[in-house]
Amino acid sequence: MNAIDQFLKQDGTALSLRQKRVDILGSNIANAATPHFKARDIDFASAFKSATSGGDLVKTSAMHIDTGGSADTTDVKYRVPVSPSVDGNTVELHVEQLQFAENATQYEATLQFLGGRIQTLRSAIKGE
Repeated sequence: MNAIDQFLKQDGTALSLRQKRVDILGSNIANAATPHFKARDIDFASAFKSATSGGDLVKTSAMHIDTGGSADTTDVKYRVPVSPSVDGNTVELHVEQLQFAENATQYEATLQFLGGRIQTLRSAIKGE
């Protein structure tokens, strides 16, 4: 892995995880009225730690086992509702909307950090 990849890897991983979480939370909101639908989510902190803890080992063959996870292998877990509905649906719309808004804000912040890192690289390449 070259230096630029290492410099941008964490932000890229965070964006992938945030996007996956947007998809999951959006699905929860869309199915708020679906009987027996179970709300799902990921634990961002543990997923990020798992996805970025590959160490300094280099995978030189497609046959090698990955040393770290990725956003694609993150475990999606069912959310435990405070007050499940009578029809078995565990989506609590106010909780999902709050989580969605919070995740969107953090996604935007990650994009800003990534933009700053890219600007830093541009300045370094130009010699400024």
